[in-house]
Amino acid sequence: MEVMNDAFYMRLALQMAERALGQTGINPVVGCVVVKDGRIVGLGTHLQRGTGHAEVHALNMAGAEAAGSTAYVTLEPCSHYGKTPPCSERLVREGVARVVVACTDPNPQVAGKGIALLRSHGIEVEVGVLEAEALKLNEKFFKFIMTKQPFVTLKTASTLDGKVASKTGDSKWISNEAAREIVHTLRHQHQGIMVGIGTVLADDPSLTTRLPVPGLHPTRIVVDSQLRIPLDAKLLVDGAAPTVIVTTDLADAEKAKAIEALGAKVLRCGSSERVDLDLAMTQLGELEIGSILLEGGGVLNGSMLEAGFVDKVVLFFAPKIIGGLASPGNIVFEGFERMSDAITLDEITVEQLGDNVCITGYPKRG
Repeated sequence: MEVMNDAFYMRLALQMAERALGQTGINPVVGCVVVKDGRIVGLGTHLQRGTGHAEVHALNMAGAEAAGSTAYVTLEPCSHYGKTPPCSERLVREGVARVVVACTDPNPQVAGKGIALLRSHGIEVEVGVLEAEALKLNEKFFKFIMTKQPFVTLKTASTLDGKVASKTGDSKWISNEAAREIVHTLRHQHQGIMVGIGTVLADDPSLTTRLPVPGLHPTRIVVDSQLRIPLDAKLLVDGAAPTVIVTTDLADAEKAKAIEALGAKVLRCGSSERVDLDLAMTQLGELEIGSILLEGGGVLNGSMLEAGFVDKVVLFFAPKIIGGLASPGNIVFEGFERMSDAITLDEITVEQLGDNVCITGYPKRG
């Protein structure tokens, strides 16, 4: 049984915030719990960009009982006027006596200013309760706000020998149903989903979120240097979600016009025969796509990983060995000459999903 202390209430705030992953756009997910005389009197979660923040919802619920209370917030309360008024000023106005913050906000518009404002009005502030959990919860937001490029999660499902299909191209199904449901949850939690043109030509995918309950569809992103995508591809005609085609300056102008006439957006990234991935990440960031689930084939996965654009990997392995020199692999690039140069994974977690195994970690160069 967990002891009732600051961590007890902060954990509740984090759990509430986690449930909103994917629905706040480029904004962070935030939870707030207001406690007065040993009772929870207010709960709040940031639910959608441009709407009330977690503190506002919790204080509205608390009403008059907010005076003299303690507010537990998973992220430093904002101190600037954006799409909504500053939460730190609202905490002051309601007479909150103490604020416990999990982690500070790296946004230059906040970055300690919210905490300073609270303290300047005599409010006791404690920072760092369950900080590691709070930092991981908003890892996508922190990457985007500091770099203006999306946080990229590479996801693959492969056999034990790293194959994503047989030598004939058959890939249904490598992973089991439990693993596939997690993948669709990941789609819900990311703003974009990225594949290469090879995946589109082979499978004609919809790249939507399919769960037992309704989920959010990410923006579909296709890396297609020669604009080979068929004009009748599902991604261009189903209207299920926005679609972005990433190509080069050399791609055919008439084909680009035809694609855009169908409602998709064409991004030209670089003047060589291959897409400039750095420029692509910058332009996708300018479209306010703050996170991407990379579900590419082996070559795109390898290119993104080798170039350092992958922030996190989620690897599903099924207990199958298919072999085949012509069978495509999950991550393909030229490779390193020495084992000491290998990309390793930090902060590893391993989860068993029936007969499948999911390994999650953060890439680090050797």
